[in-house]
Amino acid sequence: MKKPNVSFVIPCLNEERTLPYVLEKLVRIKEEYSKKMDIEILVSDNGSTDKSISIAKKFGVRVAPAKERGYGAALDSGIRNAKGDIIVFADADDTYDFLEAPALILKLVEGNYDMVIGSRLDGEIHKGAMPFLHRYLGTPVINWIINLLYSKKFKIRDSNSGFRCFRKDKYLSWDIRSKGMEFASELLIKALLHESKMEHVPVSLYPDKEGRIPHLKTWRDGMRHLLRILFYAPHLFERCGLVLFTFFWLQLLVGFFVGKVISIAGMNLYGIHSMVFFSFLSILGLSLWGTGLLIATKQPRISKMYQNILSMEEDRLFFVLLSGLGIIALAIVLVFLQWQKSGYVFINLEREFIVATNLSLTLFIFALQAVTAHIIKRD
Repeated sequence: MKKPNVSFVIPCLNEERTLPYVLEKLVRIKEEYSKKMDIEILVSDNGSTDKSISIAKKFGVRVAPAKERGYGAALDSGIRNAKGDIIVFADADDTYDFLEAPALILKLVEGNYDMVIGSRLDGEIHKGAMPFLHRYLGTPVINWIINLLYSKKFKIRDSNSGFRCFRKDKYLSWDIRSKGMEFASELLIKALLHESKMEHVPVSLYPDKEGRIPHLKTWRDGMRHLLRILFYAPHLFERCGLVLFTFFWLQLLVGFFVGKVISIAGMNLYGIHSMVFFSFLSILGLSLWGTGLLIATKQPRISKMYQNILSMEEDRLFFVLLSGLGIIALAIVLVFLQWQKSGYVFINLEREFIVATNLSLTLFIFALQAVTAHIIKRD
């Protein structure tokens, strides 16, 4: 059986305090497993101005400069420069124990997996290693969102783990684009979208070394993760938006045709005030649906509804928009005619006015979203 060809990729930005600990462990692994694996150690330097590069060279490891700044950019550059067929990465801060890396590699090889994730939540988290918010809010919430939107069979248990092992050819096929900390989330999402074979291995997490300033910024990077996760989920906005829009538009029509207040479970519904509320929520639903349409312009896999709108010929789009504008103009004219009858003092047809304005807004917002989507898709 051919020996696995493994590259350890270490993203590095001014890590002179901790890099020696990491490289000492990796050199030890290289020596101990030399008969079982061909091992390369690569430091992907992201513009260090301290002694990190000279330290790496003292340990005899390869240093590859990553010109574009960012955690994801450093990893992507290092992975593409790596010679191994199997990639293992973790941070240069020594919070992950690289001596546990062989367990990930063996799991990948023996189980013929595409990726193995080092799960901190299944392993040992040492005191002070993970903030309360990260452990009990951030990571579980991101796990849940990713699994809800993208998982079919395999469930992610530690989405924020920075200790992973995967096959380089699979990584290149996933087309990872994130340049910051959100790289970790996109890597999982792309693997799930490609229905890759994955598994977890328990790993340990240690606190930062004294005096080291973490690169992670909780709220900024948490938001980046969330935005990247939603970027690949136009279907979420489409489904939620359609449900909201359809349900409350139907409620608006019920209010219009019933023409009187109905008491349901102690609430007076289908009067003027509830119709205004229904109108607002239907527009909110349409806006959510439109957000999905805009996101869909950047995605290869989208629903038939979005696909039909985005592939619409320009002349057809023009006449659809023109028809919508005609209906809006007609609704406005009818409202003004009724207003004129009262000497521009009040409108006697409140229910008709609410439905007419909602219909006009619906058509206008849809037209704006469709045009914007066609503009964006040309970028």
